[in-house]
Amino acid sequence: MNQLRWQDYLVFLVYFILICSYGYYIYHKKKAAQTDSKDFFLAEGALTWWAIGASIIASNISAEHFIGMSGSAFALGLAISTYEWMAAATLIIVAIFIIPIYLKNKIYTMPQFLSVRYSQLVSTIMAIFWLLVYVFVNLTSIIYLGAVAINQVSGIGFNWCIAGLSIFAITVTLGGMKVIGYTDVFQVLVLIMGGLVTTYLALTLISEHFGYGKNIWKAIGLVRSNAPSHFHMIFDKSNPYYKDLPGLSVLIGGMWINNLNYFGANQYITQRALGADLKTARNGLLFAAFLKLIIPVIAVLPGITAFVLFKQGIFHSEMLDAAGNVKPDHAYPTLLHLLPAGLKGLAFAALTAAIVASLAGKANSIATIFSLDIYHKFFNRSANEKQLVRTGRWAVVFAMFLASMVAPALQSLDQAYQFIQEYVGFISPGVLAIFLLGFYWKRTNATAALMAAILTIPLSAILKFLPRWTNGAFPDYPFLDRMTIVFVIIIALMIIVSLREAEKPGHEIVVDKSMFRVAPTFVVGSLIIFGVLTALYTVFW
Repeated sequence: MNQLRWQDYLVFLVYFILICSYGYYIYHKKKAAQTDSKDFFLAEGALTWWAIGASIIASNISAEHFIGMSGSAFALGLAISTYEWMAAATLIIVAIFIIPIYLKNKIYTMPQFLSVRYSQLVSTIMAIFWLLVYVFVNLTSIIYLGAVAINQVSGIGFNWCIAGLSIFAITVTLGGMKVIGYTDVFQVLVLIMGGLVTTYLALTLISEHFGYGKNIWKAIGLVRSNAPSHFHMIFDKSNPYYKDLPGLSVLIGGMWINNLNYFGANQYITQRALGADLKTARNGLLFAAFLKLIIPVIAVLPGITAFVLFKQGIFHSEMLDAAGNVKPDHAYPTLLHLLPAGLKGLAFAALTAAIVASLAGKANSIATIFSLDIYHKFFNRSANEKQLVRTGRWAVVFAMFLASMVAPALQSLDQAYQFIQEYVGFISPGVLAIFLLGFYWKRTNATAALMAAILTIPLSAILKFLPRWTNGAFPDYPFLDRMTIVFVIIIALMIIVSLREAEKPGHEIVVDKSMFRVAPTFVVGSLIIFGVLTALYTVFW
């Protein structure tokens, strides 16, 4: 059952040829600029608003969504969509208040901002933190989840899946940001089409099971009536998954810290917009926000549908591991098994597109930070453009190799999506505090930023493990609430340290009110998105 047929291989082959051909075309069309580091890492001035928006989504959506988020939807329900819907609101905030600061001050990497605003020491510490998180949390989890999914769908060996995904992603990444950006447009089309096919199949199975033929609109009502507990966006403390999504914290607390850090202070995402002019960058972020609204249709609804099918006894055994435990992350691959030949190939291509695009984007960010903020500053200050690009390409290969070696260690996880969110959250509060105060409070100094960089991980670790160390005497806070607590503590400490020292801020960052003016069309688009979000949270509260 978990084998692809010749029709599926044909569909996948067409996808593979198209994406490689298009990437090759973009590469050779812009080949003259490939030895320029800013062009290679940022595609300076070359990406349109739709390419920026599509690239953000393609890089963001990966196996952690198709597999991890669907698995969390199987367990938690619609509430896991808050990561996507709150991200739509966050992208608008970033477009208005953060991206203009980067562009006005010609910031190309996040460590560069820290070096300009604070000091080289703060920049280096954070660059190392980012590289470690990108390689050992992000790349590793994407490769692992992707290999699990492809193994279950195709029957190809797990290790071969890891190798194939890594090589495919390296091939795309070595072409630079232009190749990544424009191939991501195609990748987004494939992953949305393939995702919608899987959602349609899942709803059709529900409708047919209850005797309504292929009426998917009826199926949506059936899913909601058969899993009412899975259609609440805000959990109360009686919910067994409250620790994953702690009530109103998803609206006013840790979720904002998580998203503002991810979309506003993260090389992986901001890199797509840093090579554009302000209008293009903002429109790209707005387009990404619109796309974010529909991601739960292809990543969350299938997981909830799989839960209903599981309750009805359909593919019950497929959702269990060898010990008889329910494995939520099996939900999406199990649905893919049921697709007919050809459509299964399209869904397989969509899954691969999501994984490869995300790996390529992450690897390019690793290459950018390592080449410009580590290699150039500490190993070869006289490196020319060609040497920087070559170093970046080697960094891609080495990072992918490391992640591939570590990926199998994640096989014990039940919900990999929650693992990613929690452990990235160890660094997010400190990073966001450093950036926000660096943007908007001139008094913030390098000593305060250094303290925040050093303390963010220890404080997060203490709050996580103290309940265990004290046998429950210390409160066991949900990880989103821990992020809020750490963020508040670090902000307070940074303010105290900055006020106690003589005023000696770093290089001034240019910020003026005119930077925050937006076009009427952007205002209209933003209001539409906030209106949709208000309706969704009202209906599914």
